[in-house]
Amino acid sequence: MADMKTAMKAREEGKLALNTIRMARAHIRQAEIDDGHADFNDDQVLAVLRKEVKQRKETLAEIAGSGREDLVKQTKAEIEVLEKYLPAEMSAEEVEKIVKETIDALDPGQRNMGSVMKAVMAKLKGKADGKLINGIVRKLLA
Repeated sequence: MADMKTAMKAREEGKLALNTIRMARAHIRQAEIDDGHADFNDDQVLAVLRKEVKQRKETLAEIAGSGREDLVKQTKAEIEVLEKYLPAEMSAEEVEKIVKETIDALDPGQRNMGSVMKAVMAKLKGKADGKLINGIVRKLLA
């Protein structure tokens, strides 16, 4: 709310941030209504924000070659605004270390893609990107 007030006071310079924050709040509220809860806890709010960032990154990949630099710039700025509210993601080295530990802890019969991903995602939920985890698990199991 404080960032939203600051963006309102910034007038023209804060317009993008204000719109992005309002949109994020609306999506959080919609998710609360859809889920039937009055208020989400922090983990649920972060899940909605991560989903928003993921959607914008997918959009960015789609419009990157379109020649619409204005849309690319706007989408990058929206991602930047939303990422301020998310905790920092783990590096690839940290993820790889946790994946190795998880694989070593599993029985040799359970060392397949499905069980490793399930165990790693339970440990790293929200701390690292799923695509990154998937790639590292594939590499280590190969």
